[in-house]
Formats: sequence, C-alpha cells, structure tokens
Amino acid sequence: MMCMKITAFNGSPRAENGNTHVMVAEFSEGAKEAGAEVENIFLVKKEIKHCLGCLQCWTATPGQCVIKDDMPELLPKFSSADIVVFATPLYVDNVTGIMKNFMDRLVPLADPHFDKDEGGECRHRPRSDKSPPAIVVISNCGFPEQSHFQVLKLLFKRIARNMGSRVVAEVCRGGGAILKDPPLILQPLVYKYKRLLRKAGREVAENMQLSEDTIARLNEPIISDEMYIKGANQRFDKMLAKVAQK
Repeated sequence: MMCMKITAFNGSPRAENGNTHVMVAEFSEGAKEAGAEVENIFLVKKEIKHCLGCLQCWTATPGQCVIKDDMPELLPKFSSADIVVFATPLYVDNVTGIMKNFMDRLVPLADPHFDKDEGGECRHRPRSDKSPPAIVVISNCGFPEQSHFQVLKLLFKRIARNMGSRVVAEVCRGGGAILKDPPLILQPLVYKYKRLLRKAGREVAENMQLSEDTIARLNEPIISDEMYIKGANQRFDKMLAKVAQK
C-alpha cells in the first residue's frame, strides 16, 4: 500500500506562532499516526509575488511562470500530493492575502483550453494526466460563531470544481484565539479539541473523509459565546491600557 502524501500550505502571516498552526500541527500528527507522509509549508516564509495576468505560463513558457521567486519549488509539491491542505486564518471573510497570491500562482498547472465539466460549466483542462490532489480546508477566526466560514467554504468548493478535485474535509474553528496559550481554566477544553483534530487527521489519511460524528464534534463550541466574548474584550482592554501607558 502506497503512503498517503499530504502537503499543508499555511497562509497565516504569523506562521508557527499563529492559531492556524495549532490546528494544522494537530491534524498533521493524526495523519502521521495513520501512516501518512506530511509536509507543512509556511507561505509567509516563501517569496511569492502576485500574478501579473500576462498568460505567459500558458503561451510563451507553457507550465512555467516568468516570475522569478519560490513558486517553482512549490508547484511540484502541490501537484505531487495526494491531499493538499489550504490552511488560513479568516481575513475579512476570506483567505489571507498571502494565500490568495499562492492560489493565483497555481495557474501554470492548468492548460488554457476549455472543457465543460459534468455539471455543464467551463473549466481549464489539467496540464497533467495525474489526478489533482484532494482538498482539506483548515481555518479559524476571531469571532466565535461557525457561520463566519460560509464564504470560505463556498470558495474552496468552487476551487475544487475548477481543479476537477473535491473538498474531502473542512475543519473550521470559530473562537480560534483561545487555541494558542489558553488560560489555565480553558486548557483541558483546548486539549480535548486538539485530540479531536488529531482524530480528524487520522480519518482523512485513512478514509479521505471525516465521519459524521467527527464533523459534528468539530463544529461544537469549545466554550460559550458569552464566555469567549467576555474574555476577548478583557484581553483587548488590557492591550489598549498598555498602549495608553506608553
């Protein structure tokens, strides 16, 4: 049996210091426990310039972008994976700018010619005969409700369709600010959630999907909205007070 290859692209500007990495790290450990080969890449540590829209990667240099940066290193990692994880904190109901630049620069993987998919919509032909990687979405946001991820979930469903792929798991966490360095009283609850993230990683590596039970548990709040809002406001009050004292 071949080893499942999972590559996570983390678009958080805070890299390993962010709440997104807490989620990715636990998910990755679970996938490794199931025998998967996992690589985590922090996009903020790579030079990724924005797409110029010049179409040179489709015409003059097919499959190769004319921009000189780190994308030639990242494209093979993306296309060779069985599963790619798009990991991003929620910024203005969407991915971070870092992640968007990366996504735009995946264009060389497509052929410019059009085909219609099974649903009757046009998409670009894949440049490679290899099946595109399946997609896992990992995200967190500062607001406590799970409803804030509506735009992000729709975005990646559309991306998957355009790639001829599918989203096999969505792991989104409202109230993500408590994941990193939680106060003592919340540590047991955060630990329990981290164990659930590991379970999700194992399930995806083993079955290419999450169980209904795991999905339901992932969407349960870690603490009440009222408790989260109170704590968040107190934290910002302390930050503002420190600034005022300078």
